[in-house]
Amino acid sequence: MIEIEVKVRADHSKARPILDKIGAIKIGVESQSDIYFAVPYRDFAKTDEALRIRSLDGKAVLTYKGPKLDSVSKTRKEFETPVDEAATIEILHALGFSEAGVVRKKREVFSAGEITVCLDAVEELGEFLEVEIMAESENEFEASRAKLFKLLNQFGAGEEDSIRTSYLEMVLEKSKS
Repeated sequence: MIEIEVKVRADHSKARPILDKIGAIKIGVESQSDIYFAVPYRDFAKTDEALRIRSLDGKAVLTYKGPKLDSVSKTRKEFETPVDEAATIEILHALGFSEAGVVRKKREVFSAGEITVCLDAVEELGEFLEVEIMAESENEFEASRAKLFKLLNQFGAGEEDSIRTSYLEMVLEKSKS
């Protein structure tokens, strides 16, 4: 699967009325904790990849995200599988992986047709809006990305507002300063 995603900064108090206006349906609220991993033989920051375990409601998912496929969005191949969090962390440590950082956020999830809209309140970083579509192949990429930006226009955001930096990168950068 290919995750076609765009992230922008957003004031949630201004975004919620727009979600109501476009008829978005609230799916739920999630408290997420993401542990990102690094490995000594490959620099994920340089290869633009990510490996994480997301904890959510007592369940955990291991996710690999490949390099971004364009220069505007956060589109990339993504693979996920449910895991036992503690056992997976032990396995990764045994293989030489180390914890690169943790991102915690409260995420409100909405459905706007085929588009998933998320209002993210990220610890240490503030409020963001993410929109995404899952595609079967890269052939759907351009049309899907155009749909995301069309929706974002209703929130007053365009391509120039797109943030390609991951939450992890932002958290690590903030901790340096």
